[in-house]
Parts: sequence; structure tokens; C-alpha cells
Amino acid sequence: MPRKIQIAVIGDSQPSAEVAGWAEEVGRLIARHDAVVVCGGLGGVMAAAARGAAQNKGTSIGILPTYEATSAAPDISIVIPSGLGHARNMLVVASGDAVIALPGATGTLSEIALALTLGKTVTAIRAWSHIQGVSVVQTPQEAVQQALHAAHKKVSDGRN
Repeated sequence: MPRKIQIAVIGDSQPSAEVAGWAEEVGRLIARHDAVVVCGGLGGVMAAAARGAAQNKGTSIGILPTYEATSAAPDISIVIPSGLGHARNMLVVASGDAVIALPGATGTLSEIALALTLGKTVTAIRAWSHIQGVSVVQTPQEAVQQALHAAHKKVSDGRN
């Protein structure tokens, strides 16, 4: 069985209602395309993306910064308690075949920088336009379409 595409979803732990709605739609769309949501496993954008994936019977992987599996957002399908603190950001973006970034703060910025360093395609929804290498789109649909295209290309080329 071929492995599923994995899309890392990153963003604020305390987003506005609008941004949380975008994240939930991103999760729904990723699941609809039989891909997996990878995130930091906690609240905010992470919880919303996992909730969206769950609504479409999709899978989400939450890589937690602590050893406490019980701290994961309720809709996370697979919980990975890393105990790595902020260093877990590297695991989140390294696990994605592509990355979707929503508005966030310094944690999101660090994940974007790590993803770009790893050569990942980073698509952002209405944010991060000042960062070279980040493709900015206006809707969750555009973000997922772009991320899936990049991920499929990467997987078909045999790159990890």
C-alpha cells in the first residue's frame, strides 16, 4: 500500500475565529483528498485542522512538545508525545510533504524557516508575504490544492 501524502499545518495557538475557520476547512480538504494532517497537536490552528480532518473521517498526527499525551487536542488521531518543547517544530515540518501556514506568531515563523531550510513547499493563507520562498494564497482551497500538487510531485519523484 502506498504511503499517504502528509501535509503539515502550522499557525497560531490562539487564532481569530476567521483563521480557525480557515484551518478547519484546510483539515477537511486534506482529509477529502485522503491525505494526512500533521501538526503540533495542541489548540488553536492545530485543533481546528484536526477537527476538520475528523469531520471527513481523516487522519491527523499531533507531535506534542511535552510527554503528556493527554494534552493533545481532542480530534488528534495519532498522538506523538515528543518531550522536545519548541524543537518539535522541526519534526512537524519535516513530517510534511508540504506545509500550509496560517497567520501566527514566532512559533509559526520558526516552523516556516525550518520548512524552507528543508526545501519544503510552504503555502500561506493571507500571511507571511514578506518571506522569500513562501507562496501566499487567499483561500484554504487554494492552499490545499497547491500543497497537494507539491506533495504529489515530491512523492512521485521519490524525494522524502
